[in-house]
Amino acid sequence: MTSQVENGEPGPGVRLSDGPLNSKPDDGSPPALIDAIQDLVHSIENGMLDFIEWGYDLVSWPGIVLFMAIESAAIPLPSELIMPFAGWFLIEDKGLGPEWLLLAGFCGALGNLIGSLIAYGVSAWKGRPFLERYGRYILISRHDLDRADDLFRRYGDQIVFFSRLLPVVRTFISVPAGIVRMPLLRFSVLTFAGAFPWSVALAAGGYILGENYEDLRRWMRPADIPILIVLAAAVGWYVYNHVRRSWRPEEPTSPVV
Repeated sequence: MTSQVENGEPGPGVRLSDGPLNSKPDDGSPPALIDAIQDLVHSIENGMLDFIEWGYDLVSWPGIVLFMAIESAAIPLPSELIMPFAGWFLIEDKGLGPEWLLLAGFCGALGNLIGSLIAYGVSAWKGRPFLERYGRYILISRHDLDRADDLFRRYGDQIVFFSRLLPVVRTFISVPAGIVRMPLLRFSVLTFAGAFPWSVALAAGGYILGENYEDLRRWMRPADIPILIVLAAAVGWYVYNHVRRSWRPEEPTSPVV
């Protein structure tokens, strides 16, 4: 983003934290791994913000729909950047009132629905046949697919709705929903219903914080870590159980008399 400084004051678009997140005196010691990771993530997010600002400058409000569709099509462009920046750049910085947050939420939810339907459609079209044929190479059996079917049959509504309120998970939940072919109308309604309050809340955070909107992402970033840890543990448990099962000797069958 281009910074403008007038009379010593930061102008619109200035990054308030372009430097390392945890600045430390240079004492010649190597930076801690966690600081290096944070700085890398910060630089990636700054690049994403440049892309988002370019889109808002180009098409204004439809940019919210476009970017939220990208995120929901299983492409990691965080809504925690898209919506707070919209709350500041498209509403607060333009002198619009807080009632415009509802429009931002609607655009965000609409984009979320469009992207989710794309991911759902691709997964429903090719997902299950592909996994039934090649799933064994990535430790997914027909039994696993049947269990996923049963899980979505029993708890699909709750899974789809509440996943829209969770960082990381919300980006990819459309894939399993499509694979098990959750009813499309129900999937669409629950997706929009879950995405709308999430989008409004993030846009409101950006509106309230103004040009300090990036603080919202910084405050929410620690929530990504436990979610990623839980997902990694779940994947590890899944792989361990499937590998153990594959190496377990088959029990001899009793001869038919």
